[in-house]
Amino acid sequence: MAGLSVRIVMPVLQEGGNLLPALRALQPLRAQGVEVVVVDGGSTDATWTIARRWADAVRLAPRGRASQMNAGAAGCAADVLLFLHADTRLPPDALQALAAALARGPAWGRFDVRIDGRPAMLRLVSALMNLRSRLTGIATGDQAIFVRRGLFESVGGFAPQPLMEDIDLCARLLPHGRPACLGGPVVTSGRRWERHGVWRTIALMWWLRARYALGTPADPLARAYGYTPAEPVAPAAVAVMAKAPVPGLAKTRLAPLLGAACAARLQRRFVREVVHTVQAAAMGPFTLWCAPDADHRLFRALRRTAGVACAVQPAGDLGARMAHAVDAHFAHHPGLPLLLAGTDCPLLSPGLLHQCAAVLRDHDAVLLPAEDGGYALLGLRRPLAGVFDAVDWSTPRVLEQTRERLRATGARWLELPAAWDVDEAADWRRLRQMLEPMTTTFPDDTDL
Repeated sequence: MAGLSVRIVMPVLQEGGNLLPALRALQPLRAQGVEVVVVDGGSTDATWTIARRWADAVRLAPRGRASQMNAGAAGCAADVLLFLHADTRLPPDALQALAAALARGPAWGRFDVRIDGRPAMLRLVSALMNLRSRLTGIATGDQAIFVRRGLFESVGGFAPQPLMEDIDLCARLLPHGRPACLGGPVVTSGRRWERHGVWRTIALMWWLRARYALGTPADPLARAYGYTPAEPVAPAAVAVMAKAPVPGLAKTRLAPLLGAACAARLQRRFVREVVHTVQAAAMGPFTLWCAPDADHRLFRALRRTAGVACAVQPAGDLGARMAHAVDAHFAHHPGLPLLLAGTDCPLLSPGLLHQCAAVLRDHDAVLLPAEDGGYALLGLRRPLAGVFDAVDWSTPRVLEQTRERLRATGARWLELPAAWDVDEAADWRRLRQMLEPMTTTFPDDTDL
C-alpha cells in the first residue's frame, strides 16, 4: 500500500451469528498490516468472544454506531480510517483501490455497494444508492466510508446522534472535497430488506431521509426507526472464583483430551479473558478470588500489570468459598450489588455483565443458568442466607437446588437465557467450532 496505514473500525451489536465470517474475511488484510478494531455496543451473545479471537483490539462503547465508531477511531495512529459494517464485505482489491484513490488527491471516499439478497429489486436499489451518492457526494455506512485520519479528527468525527450519523459526517466532509467513489463494490447483506420487505424499507428510508433533510432532529427519527437508547450502566461489584493454572489442579476433566499441561494453559487463558472482560465492563470493584492461594505467577502478574485485587479462597466446598466472597463484599459495600462468576463461561461479555447488573435494580438476584444444570453467574442485590448451603456442586442438580434456596429466602429473582461452560471434551469442541469452524487440530499453545 506504498506506506499507507489503515485501521478498519467495525461497530457491532448482537452479531454472534454473523461476525466470524466477517472477521475471517479480514485476516488477509491483517496479514498486510491493516489494523482491525471491533467496537461492541453491549452484546450479550458470542460477539465479544469471537471478536477477541479475530480482531487486533476489541472495545466497548455505548450502543449506537456513532459512539462506537468514534471509540474505534480514538487513539488511532494509522493514516486512514475505514468504517465497515459487520454485514458488509470488502472487495479483494479494496486496499489497492483505496490507496490509488487517495493518491489522486481526495481525502475521503466510499465504495459502490451491492445489496445481497433474493429479491431482484435489490439490484435496482443498489444502483440507485450508488448513483445518488455519486451525484450528491453523500454516502451511507453500507458503502464503507474511508477518510484520512487527520481530516476525520479535524471535522470532529461522527456527531453524537443515534441515526443519520453517516449523512451528517459526509456533509461535514464535503467542504474539504468530493469523495472518491470506488467501483468496488462492497457487498452488504440484504437481511434488513428481506425481513421488513423491500418496498416498506425503501419507503421508510426515504421518509427518514426527507424528515432529516427538513430539519427533524435525529433522536425522534431514531425512535421512529425502532432505536431504543441504552440505559446507563448499573453499578455492581464483580467477584470471580479462579483456580491457579496448575497441571492436575485446573481443567482436570479436559486433561484426558488435551493433556494436563495444555489444560492448565487453557485455564490461564480463561482467567486472563475474564479479567479483561470484567475490567472492560467497568462496573465497580473487582476481586479475583484465587485458589489454592494468590501466589501463582499468573495472579502476581495480574496484580502487577492489570491492578487486579486478588484474595485467597478459604477452605471448604465451593459453596463455602462463594459464601465467604459474598460476606466479604457486603461487609465493605452493603449497598452495592455483587455479581459472582467463574472462569469457565466463554460467553461472558461486558454486555452480559451489564445486563445482569441491570436486573438487580429491581430484583434480589439474577441467575445465568448453564446448560449442564449449574449456573455461570449469580448476582445478588443483598445477602441471602443459605443460598449456597447443601448444594451438590459439580452436578446437574446445582441450578434447581439454588432455585429452592432462593425460594426459601423469599427472594425475587430473574433467570437469563442459559449459557454454557467449558468443562468437558464436548464443551471444548463446541468452543473450537464457535471460534474456528474450519480448524480440526489442537494447537499446543492453546491460542484461542
